[in-house]
Amino acid sequence: MENKDKDMLPISREKVEVDGIYTNEWGQEETLYRGQHFPANPTFGTTEWQLKEFMFDNHHEGRTDPRLVPKEDDTDKIGKITHPRRQQQGGDPS
Repeated sequence: MENKDKDMLPISREKVEVDGIYTNEWGQEETLYRGQHFPANPTFGTTEWQLKEFMFDNHHEGRTDPRLVPKEDDTDKIGKITHPRRQQQGGDPS
């Protein structure tokens, strides 16, 4: 038997810990960021909020974060994205 009391949802006026899109029990949807406070519902007051979708802002436009791309003079490539060199078609791979 599952104990739902262990999975308490955040309520209005508590601090948001994870950036995301949240909905409350009345269907209100809000985009909230870490450090903000969960709002109260204008009609019903204090309400519970449930995370519906995480927000990741480093790839939302389909671009790679430039901090992950190695530069020519980088000596430390740890944590950087590397790709094997592409061979030229019909030529010497060197």
